[in-house]
Amino acid sequence: MASAPPDPRLATKVELTVSCDKLMDMDVFSKSDPLCVLYIYTSGTHWCELGRTEKVMNCLNPKFSRRFVVDYYFETVQRLKFCVYDIDTDNYDLSYDDFLGELECTLGQIVSNRQMTRQLLLKDKRPAGHSTITICAEEVTDNRVVELEVSGRHLDKKFLWWVDPFLEFYKQTETGWQLAQRTEVVYSNRNPTWRALRISMRSLCGGEVEKPIKVDCYDNHADGSHDLIGSCTATLAGMLQGTYVSPAEFECINPKKLKKKNYKNSGVICIKRCQVVTEFSFLDYIMGGCQINFTIAIDFTGSNGMPTSPRSLHYINPEGNNEYLNAIWAVGNIIQDYNSNKLFPVFGFGAKVPPSSQVSHQFPLNFTPSYPFCSGIEGVVQAYQRCLPQVELWGPTNFSPIINHVACFARQTQFQKTASQYFVLLILTDGVITDMDLTHAAIVEASRLPMSIIIVGVGGADFTAMEFLDSDDKLLQAPSGEVAARDIVQFVPFREFYGNSVTLAQSVLAELPDQVASFFNNYKYKPPNILKTPEPF
Repeated sequence: MASAPPDPRLATKVELTVSCDKLMDMDVFSKSDPLCVLYIYTSGTHWCELGRTEKVMNCLNPKFSRRFVVDYYFETVQRLKFCVYDIDTDNYDLSYDDFLGELECTLGQIVSNRQMTRQLLLKDKRPAGHSTITICAEEVTDNRVVELEVSGRHLDKKFLWWVDPFLEFYKQTETGWQLAQRTEVVYSNRNPTWRALRISMRSLCGGEVEKPIKVDCYDNHADGSHDLIGSCTATLAGMLQGTYVSPAEFECINPKKLKKKNYKNSGVICIKRCQVVTEFSFLDYIMGGCQINFTIAIDFTGSNGMPTSPRSLHYINPEGNNEYLNAIWAVGNIIQDYNSNKLFPVFGFGAKVPPSSQVSHQFPLNFTPSYPFCSGIEGVVQAYQRCLPQVELWGPTNFSPIINHVACFARQTQFQKTASQYFVLLILTDGVITDMDLTHAAIVEASRLPMSIIIVGVGGADFTAMEFLDSDDKLLQAPSGEVAARDIVQFVPFREFYGNSVTLAQSVLAELPDQVASFFNNYKYKPPNILKTPEPF
C-alpha cells in the first residue's frame, strides 16, 4: 500500500531557477530551441512531471525565466531529474523532440549548494557534449509581488525603420546578474507597451527596494542573435515613483555608442505603473475559508464500448470494478478532502436517458435535476452503478454543455467579488471529443472565472486533443480569436498512474493550488476569514 504524501503544511517552499550552457545543436539550419522539464521520483521506476520552463528559441545558452517552486522536506530524500529538450513541434508529447541531456540529483544537494552547476548526461550516462546545467535555489519566505506596466519610447531602430523589442529584468546576486523575468516581443514598434508583469519581489530584487535591478532591451531576431538596444539600471524604489510621478523614466544606454559624439541614449524605458502587493498562498485561501466545489462529469458515449462487453470501459462487472469505477474511486478519494460537506453534483453526458430516450450532454446521475448531489465518493459510485443499466451509451462527445453549466455557478460567485468559493470540474472521459471549437470557446470564457477543469483520460485512446486543451506553454485560443486569460485545464492519463495513489494525487492536483491562488490574487481578493493583511513594506 502506498504511503500518504507528506503534509504540505510542514514543507519549506523552495524556488529553483535553471540555466544551461553549451547545449548540443540538434537543428540543421538554426540553433536548438531548448525547454527544461522537472520530474520528481515517486516510487518504483516512476517519475512525475512537476513543471516545464518556457521554450527559448535558437539558443544554446538559455536562461529560463519560468521557475519551479517545490515543497522541500528536510527529513525526506527527494530525487529530482531535470531534462532538457530541443522542442521541434507544438505537441505536448516530448517523444517527438530531441533529447539534449539530463541531470539527476536530490533537492537536498541543490539546497545545500544554493547554486549548483553539473554536466548534462545522455540516457546512457555519457556526457552530452560540453553541456552544463546550473540550478539556483532560494527559500520562498516573502509573498510580496511587484506589478509592473512598462513601455518604451523612441527606441533605436535596428532594421530600416523598425525594431522588435523585448525586455529582460535581472536581479543582482553574489555571483552576478540573475534573470528575473522576460517580456514578450512587440513587433515593428519603436514605442512599445508590453503586457503587464507580475514578478515576485524576491525574484526581482531579493526583497530590498534599494537593490539594483538591471533592465536590458533587445531587438528580437528569429535566429537567436538578439541585438542589444540598450540597458538601464534602476531600483524598485525608483520604479515605485511611477505610482506618484507618472511615469518613472530610465534612459536606455548602449555601451558601444557611448563614444559617439552627441549620443544621449538609445531610447527610454517608462515604468507606467509599479505596485507592491501581498500575494496569498493556496493554503491562505483554504485555511481562510475558501470552499473548493467539485463537480464530476462522466462520459457515457458509445466510444467507450457496450457495457455488457468485457472490453468496454463501462463493463458491468459482477466481480469487480471497471475502469471508470477505478478512476472514480482513485480520483474521488483525493478530491473529497477539499470539499467540507462531501456533496458532489455528478452528471453524465453523451447518453440516451429515460424516460424520453433523448440524448443528453448534462444529465444528473441520480436523475434528480433539482438535486444532483451525491454524498461522498461512495454516493458517487452508487449513483454511477444505478445509472449505468438505465442509459444507452450514444454520442456525440460534447464537453461544452457541462463546462458552461459549471461556469454559470462560478460566474454568480464572481459577481460577489470574494474568495469564498472556487469551482473545479472533473471530467472522466475516454478521449474522443466532437465539439472542439465550442469547448475551446467555453474554456476561454471560464478562464476569467473562479474555475478550473481537470480531465482524467480513461482507457488507452489517443489523448492528443486533451493534451492540447492543457495549454501549459501557450494559452488556449477560441475560434473567435479570443485568448484565454490563464491556463485552467489539467489533463491526466489515468492508466499511467493507476495503482500508485501518491503519484496520481500529485498529478491530478499539481496545477490546482497555483490556479486558485493566482486567480484570487489577480483580482486582489483576500481570504475570507483573514484578520489582517500584512503591509507590503
